[in-house]
Amino acid sequence: MALATVSTWYGDINEALFARMKAIKLVICDVDGVFSDGRIYLGNSGEELKAFHTRDGLGVKALLNNGIAVAVVTGRQSKIVEQRMHALGVRDIFQGSTEKLAIYHQLAEKYQLENSQIASIGDDIPDVVMLQHSGLGVAPQDAHPWVQQQADYVTSMRGGFGAVRELSDLILLSQGQLQLQGGVSL
Repeated sequence: MALATVSTWYGDINEALFARMKAIKLVICDVDGVFSDGRIYLGNSGEELKAFHTRDGLGVKALLNNGIAVAVVTGRQSKIVEQRMHALGVRDIFQGSTEKLAIYHQLAEKYQLENSQIASIGDDIPDVVMLQHSGLGVAPQDAHPWVQQQADYVTSMRGGFGAVRELSDLILLSQGQLQLQGGVSL
């Protein structure tokens, strides 16, 4: 018996998984390998550079504009991450943390949410605990293979190249809130 699917821009998605996306009220994101491609550029003077995709920025703004909270939980500490997330309107920014599950629970309590209302996206082993607790655990297309096996959904886009936007689009589509509109690049 074939599984029922929903057709999206990103391919067909299992209908039951798509239905789970309707409940999402918080998206928790890792940074390196999710918002960026995972590479860190270091200059001779100690400067650090990362590239962020504007598509992901528009996806974050769309989630926030539709009442879905977005949080960032990353093991590294970087002023660049703080600047980028503040520019997008993300207020829950946790950097330099190896206790991702503790922060996950803190956010669930803050927003008074059940696991079924939380989506997490991460690309490497430290992120798996959040993916496993979330109602929707997501890995980018180029995530570590074991992380992909633990995820409920693997994006068709790579980290740093639209994976966050794909997740955003799918959540908003499932909730009937996806709007195609113009605007400023973010």
